[in-house]
Amino acid sequence: MITTDHRPGSPCWIELSASDPGSSLAFYGGLFGWEAESAGPDTGGYMILRSRGRAVGGAGPLMEAGQPPAWTLYFHTPDAEAGVRRVAELGGTVGVEPVDVMGMGVMAHCADPQGVGFALWQPLSFPGLEAVDEPGSLMWTELWTPDAEGALEFYTALFSWDSTPFPLPGGSTYRIVRPGGLPDERAHGGIAQASGTGDWHPVFHVEDVDGAAALVAETGGRVTMAPDDAAGVGRLSACTDPDGNAFVLLRPSPA
Repeated sequence: MITTDHRPGSPCWIELSASDPGSSLAFYGGLFGWEAESAGPDTGGYMILRSRGRAVGGAGPLMEAGQPPAWTLYFHTPDAEAGVRRVAELGGTVGVEPVDVMGMGVMAHCADPQGVGFALWQPLSFPGLEAVDEPGSLMWTELWTPDAEGALEFYTALFSWDSTPFPLPGGSTYRIVRPGGLPDERAHGGIAQASGTGDWHPVFHVEDVDGAAALVAETGGRVTMAPDDAAGVGRLSACTDPDGNAFVLLRPSPA
C-alpha cells in the first residue's frame, strides 16, 4: 500500500498537466470531490488538489508548445542531483534538471529507457501526498510498458526496489514493486507488459466503481475497461479523462 511516510523510491506526488485545466479540474472534482487551491501567484496557474483538506496531487496547464497532457508520477529521492546522474547512467533521459520549487523541494523530470516519463522529488519543506489509500486518493501506481523486464531492471537499479512476480492468465507476469527492504504490504505499484509507448498511471480508490465509471462516461471521459471483479484485488475499471490520460478506479477487496 502507498503511505504518507514517503521512503526513497516510493510514490510521493502525482501531477496533472492539462490542455484545459478548468475542464479537467471540473471533471476530477465531480468524480472524486477534489477541491483545487492555487499554489500561489507566481506558479503559472498551478493548483493543489485537496480531498477533505489534504493534498492528493497537483494540476496545471501545459507549459510549452507540443507538450502532451499527462499524469506525472513523482518518486521520493533524498538527492535529486544524484538521482538524475543515475538516470542517465542507466540509459534514461533527463528532461528537466533539478530545480528548487519555492523551497518546498527539488524537482526533476526524467524518462526511463522506454521513453516513459516520471519525476523525482527531493523534499525540503513539503514531503508530498497528505492523503493516500482512501476514497478519492491515490492507492496504487501502474506502469504499462513495451519492455517490462527492461523497465524493472531500470527502476530497480535506480530506486533499489524489491519486486515480486505475479502470474497472470495467459502466461504473462505482473511485477509488484515496493521500496527495498520493506515488507510485501508496502508494495506501491506494478509493472505490466503492454503495447504502445506506455505510461505510468494512477489508480484511485473509490467506494462505487460502477457509479464512478458511469460518471466518467457522462462527463467527457471514456471507460476503456468496464467495471469487473479481479480475484484478490477488488472491483476495478480502466478509464481515460477528457485529455486521454489513463487512470484506474479501484474498490479493493476486503483485507
